[in-house]
Amino acid sequence: MSDSFQRAPFLAGDGDVADLRDAVSAIARAGYCEDAVRERLGLADLCDLHWRDLPVYRDERLAERDPLSLAIDLLLLQGALNPGEVARLLPASSREVLLRTGLLETDETGLARARASLVPVGRRLIFADHAWPELPHPGHATVASDQVMAPGFDSRYLARATFRRPVGSALDLCTGSGVQALLAASHARRVCAVDINPRAVGCTRFNARALGVANLEAVEGDLFEPVGEERFDLITANPPFVPSPLDTLRFRDGGRSGEDVQRRIVAGLPRLLAPGGMAQMVTELGERDGESIAGRLRQWLGGAPMDIHVLRVATHSAAQYAAGHAKGADYASFLDSAGAWAANLRAQGYARVVTVLVAFQWSSPDCGPPWDRIDQSPPPRRAAGDEIEDAFRAERLARTPDIRRPIEENGLLRAGPVAILDASVLGAAIAPKAKARRLGQALEIEHELDPLERQFLAAMEGRFAAPELLRFCRQFDAPEPAVLGAIRSLLRKRLVMIQERG
Repeated sequence: MSDSFQRAPFLAGDGDVADLRDAVSAIARAGYCEDAVRERLGLADLCDLHWRDLPVYRDERLAERDPLSLAIDLLLLQGALNPGEVARLLPASSREVLLRTGLLETDETGLARARASLVPVGRRLIFADHAWPELPHPGHATVASDQVMAPGFDSRYLARATFRRPVGSALDLCTGSGVQALLAASHARRVCAVDINPRAVGCTRFNARALGVANLEAVEGDLFEPVGEERFDLITANPPFVPSPLDTLRFRDGGRSGEDVQRRIVAGLPRLLAPGGMAQMVTELGERDGESIAGRLRQWLGGAPMDIHVLRVATHSAAQYAAGHAKGADYASFLDSAGAWAANLRAQGYARVVTVLVAFQWSSPDCGPPWDRIDQSPPPRRAAGDEIEDAFRAERLARTPDIRRPIEENGLLRAGPVAILDASVLGAAIAPKAKARRLGQALEIEHELDPLERQFLAAMEGRFAAPELLRFCRQFDAPEPAVLGAIRSLLRKRLVMIQERG
């Protein structure tokens, strides 16, 4: 192995493709997939994987050196395998093609290291640069400006939140390793993946060839520039978003505000998003006290009539964020770095930085003016795309001018099992509060209920029909408009639903 660690070139000749696909298949046959890797490492989610725990994983979780453990060590944890272990994991033809294409290198003793990671995301295995290129392994380099970012927590959040119904065309911006584009290729007739980094474009093409994905085109360019005026049914983006005082890493830094790329993506959506389509983005946004994130996004849309759903999945104080990004060879240099990051956040006016999943759709004129909706949930650990689409449908239904009519035609039901938490403060004159959460959902969103909503939800049994409104009004001593208002609110919260009679 060379003293200077070389990154994978992500190039494969036509004669290598069949063997490369066989190699990926051999690794998959070892059981190498997201759920199996997570279980083997003892993690609730692969988002929890951390380099500081590598010795623990190897000593406690990978002690049995079966093919799955060997694949995890070599291709995810950036470890080294001896010749016997490599032979147990990979047949000779697979070892040869990985060496030939620069994905694997060996030293004079036969000790092998991967020059790229193979990261399991859903049903796909994605090649990318190592997640931790700065690890203190012999010969490993620091992070390069053209690094192809390995799929991390943000990639997984977006992959889980993206809807998966069939569409004609999909566009993935800032594609990196191509993870979102490769996932979209399973339900879109055509996918275009764009990145300004030529090395990322090469990696995406390499992944498409290795996985046998033929309906994906990867192109180099600046955001929407390569696609002209074409409109897409699905647009995804995981842009550089870090508000950095350095602005040195193209895959990470979004300028001092963090908004340089985000703003341009949102501003371009009205021109590129097809009617009935959806744009979905994972990002971090600096938040100022008293300012609405949704309002900022609407400004970037430039008045386009689009509905916006914002899902907040994590919040970091400015101090936490600065400390988390600071680096230094010693404590003094670390403090200097943290101070520079904190000063930049103060200059932007950010009190905190919020991780969000944002979705955009064209508004329906029948539902009034475009709306903004903000929900809060822990990050999704499984597919939540249907729930994101349901949020848009529920909001539009709740805005139907004559909500009585669909209730009369179809009836109203609880959307599923609902947990209600009633909270009161003893010894203080504070009104009791109630919260509700629909169970069995990927998104664990808690909704506050006003007293009438709480009463109505608890009193519902079976299918509720419009003629029962009068009984409910009498029971709650509330006028019909107030009960209809409670129904609209519960529809928005997806705690009740209007379902056509079967």
